[in-house]
Formats: sequence, C-alpha cells, structure tokens
Amino acid sequence: MFGKESPMNLFRKVSKSVFFLSLLTVTLLAVPAVVFAAGKREAPPRLRLATTTSTENSGLLHVLLPPFERETGMSVDVIAVGTGKAITLGKNGDVDVIMVHARRREDAFVAAGYGINRSDLMHNDFVIIGPPDDPAGIKGLTHAAEAFKRIAGTASNFLSRADDSGTNIKEKFIWKEAGIVPSGTWYKEAGQGMGAVITMANDMKAYTLSDRGTFLSMDNNIDLVILVQGDKNLYNPYGVIAVNPKRHTGIHYKGAMAFIHYLTSKEGQDIIRSYKRKGQELFYPDVLQ
Repeated sequence: MFGKESPMNLFRKVSKSVFFLSLLTVTLLAVPAVVFAAGKREAPPRLRLATTTSTENSGLLHVLLPPFERETGMSVDVIAVGTGKAITLGKNGDVDVIMVHARRREDAFVAAGYGINRSDLMHNDFVIIGPPDDPAGIKGLTHAAEAFKRIAGTASNFLSRADDSGTNIKEKFIWKEAGIVPSGTWYKEAGQGMGAVITMANDMKAYTLSDRGTFLSMDNNIDLVILVQGDKNLYNPYGVIAVNPKRHTGIHYKGAMAFIHYLTSKEGQDIIRSYKRKGQELFYPDVLQ
C-alpha cells in the first residue's frame, strides 16, 4: 500500500510538510501587520504659540508662520490674546512659546523661572488715533501724556482695551505719567483685542491707543486717523520666549527653540522687514544681520 516507504517514514514527511506550511501561513499573516506598522507615521508635533492680537490682526502671522511650518513639518497653533493672558498661559504650561510686548512683564516671567531664552524680535510704535475732527485738539502733539490730559480735560470719548494687553499696560503708564486716573462716562472699557477696539472706537468716534501695525492694516475700513505719534514713550518692542520645560511636562521645548531660531534668523527677520502696508513697514526687525 505504501510502496517501498514504511508508514513511519511517510508520517515523518507529511508532518514536516504540515509544519512548514503552518510556518508559511503564520509568516504571511504577519506581513500585513509589519507593512502597516512600517507605513504608519506619527503626526508631526504641534507647537503652541501664545501671542498678542496685534501680530494676528496686522496679518504678520499669515506670512511669518507658513515658511516655518513647511521647513519643520510642525503646525503652529496660535492663541492670540493680550500680553498678560499670553504670559499667564506660559506660566500655566498651556503653551510652548510666547511672543509678547511688555518688557517688564517679560523680564519678570523669565526671572521667576517660567520662561527661558528670551530674544528681542522686532518693534513698532504706539499711536493715539481718533476722529478726524479731533474734539480734544491733540493733533500734532509730540507727548502722549499731554494728549491724554486734553482728552480727559475735554471729556472726549476714549476707549480702552482694558484687557491687560501690552497696549493696555502702555495706556495705563501714560495715564499715570499724565497724573490722571481716568473715570467718568467719557472713559469706556472694551475688554477686547486691538482690531475689535479700533472698530468700536471708529463707531463711537472715540480716541484710543493702538499699535501702528494693526491700525495700518485696518485704515482702509475706518475713519479714525493718527493724531499723536513720535513720543519715545510710545516705543513698542516685542520679545519671544520659550516656556521652561522644567516647570511643566509636555512642553515642546525643541520646537520652541526651533521657532525662536527661525524668527531671529535672516529668513525670519527679512520676512518681518518686508511685510508692509501702503508701502510702510508695520514692524521693524531687531536682530542685527
């Protein structure tokens, strides 16, 4: 029945064949899993940026972020708030890097160990804007405090951001310099970002303090005009700071440092320099090239 082969030899051959067939089946079944694992790629890390409304409202971020995202593969999640809120987000470890404009607050943030590697980034200036008929008669003044005195003295409408932003901090400084605690129906508080405040002030025919960049990005759609500028106290520098990874877990420190390097590199500084509105620079780079 089995020819010349004994039943035992034939059994051994069949068993060996079954073993190799089983091994091949297991291997083939494992291949898709290996291929799937090899083909699966982790999503690129996201960088969390807290910055001022002025950098977003002015349109600067729309030209500044795309090259960085293309070069690094990182996506930047922007939270545009006032400087005070941006710093608080950094303190709480809710973001990886902050870009703000209130130097004393920035220095305190670093001194307390919440931020590291602060870098100068750029500057522009603040301007006092108001209705063209200028009821307080401040046009052409070169001292912001004197302009504020006239606005208060004539009880002309003034709209404050009142949001603990860099602009609001500067406004409070000017009122203090003028020796005035603003109050009364003429002094109104918005609790809003720069773009919204400019729109509201335009509707109210009120004065307000604005960074030049945001004003220039909106002046086609409003009637307000620049009335006071050039005071050294209206200088407006911006800094960028990495959040200290020793303070919180999950801080994307390498991404933050890559972002700071990009912003302060020739590429980043050239983009800042070349961003203009009606032929005017909105921000001036501060890193020497």
